[in-house]
Amino acid sequence: MSLYLSFLTYKAVLISQGLLGLNALIHVKYLIWIPRLAQALLSAIADIRLYSLMKQLENQQMAKWVFFCQLCSWFTWYCCTRTLTNTMETVLTIIALFYYPLEGSKSMNSVKYSSLVALAFVIRPTAIIPWIPLVFRHFWQEQKKLDLILHQFLPIGFVTLSLSLIVDRIFFGQWTLVQYNFLKFNVLQNLGTFYGSHPWHWYFSQGFPAVLGTHLPFFIHGCFLAPKRYRILLVTVLWTLLVYSMLSHKEFRFIYPVLPFCMVFCGYSLNHLKTWKKPALSFLFLSNMLLALYTGLVHQRGTLDVMTHVQELCYNKPNKSSASVFIMMPCHSTPYYSHVHYPLPMRFLQCPPDLTGKSQYLDEADIFYLNPLNWLDKEFHNDSTLPTHLIIFSILEEEISTFLISSNYERTAVFFHTHLPEGRTGSHIYVYERKLKGTFNKR
Repeated sequence: MSLYLSFLTYKAVLISQGLLGLNALIHVKYLIWIPRLAQALLSAIADIRLYSLMKQLENQQMAKWVFFCQLCSWFTWYCCTRTLTNTMETVLTIIALFYYPLEGSKSMNSVKYSSLVALAFVIRPTAIIPWIPLVFRHFWQEQKKLDLILHQFLPIGFVTLSLSLIVDRIFFGQWTLVQYNFLKFNVLQNLGTFYGSHPWHWYFSQGFPAVLGTHLPFFIHGCFLAPKRYRILLVTVLWTLLVYSMLSHKEFRFIYPVLPFCMVFCGYSLNHLKTWKKPALSFLFLSNMLLALYTGLVHQRGTLDVMTHVQELCYNKPNKSSASVFIMMPCHSTPYYSHVHYPLPMRFLQCPPDLTGKSQYLDEADIFYLNPLNWLDKEFHNDSTLPTHLIIFSILEEEISTFLISSNYERTAVFFHTHLPEGRTGSHIYVYERKLKGTFNKR
């Protein structure tokens, strides 16, 4: 009887551990998805504001076409749920535009729009770039210029910057002007080039056309049709592209905030089409949806899938509490503890920028890829320091195969990543687990 009770107790413990692991895993899923859903909700609110603004400035028909162009943009789908500062910058820019004093707007409110611009600036200082021509236009047309500065811009700027300073003082433990540090790092020292650089014309020749995609011909067509009051929006787009072109480090997401401005002109194009309207709508929708689905669900998905595997390693297998993970990939290839939420020892190849001014600076990732085998032999000269799990791109497997075999690593999982591998990025991601001698099964 006692043996039977012991068996039942042991079984109950196993079940409870399984349930706890399941509950913990569900909790992690919430922590991952809630920020995305919140960002998606904010993006949806911004899209509705854009629709409402165009309805005020034009009519419901025109607003419908602008809304359609915004919703079927592949890049909007790609970015709108991502918790990037660029996404929040775009959301605040659209909502601020709703309150901006455009000719014909019924919702203009200088206090609201300037507060939103100030908040966007605190979140990401580059948010001020597209607003420079807009604010200058507002100031130029404002009759009470001194009141605008003294009673609106300066108080709002002072309060917002003060709150930012206080929050940063609490978290950094010292007075820190983050906006200045951002300017110093990216502009004055131009250290962003450490993460890649492109020629000055990249935004005009590649970045902007790629972000607009199949909207590009409609945008160009709409630029010739839109009334003069929308010229300020076109100037804002060109100004933003020119300013960003002066910086060496360039990314598609940097110009995301001006994409909704472009949709105004695309909407004008669609509104004026007559005979070819249905084919044009079908072309826009299908081309963008295919690209949105591919980039959102297929392209470079492996880095997320592998972190789901790491989650399951933590929560579904309690006996794996002694596990450790080394991500041997280009730095920041995968999410980190934000997708795990478990005290699992993890490490990745570091790539901090050079703040000392060395001429031949190489980060840890660069040194590793110069000679992976040599680096591994030096780093793990003692078997006791070896991690239990390695995560690598498929392109690296052959080069370090001798290390994997000699250290008793077995491939336990494979995840598709991309159809377009390049450089240090492979088409698949491999997970290797270290087996004890005698339990290693060669695959």
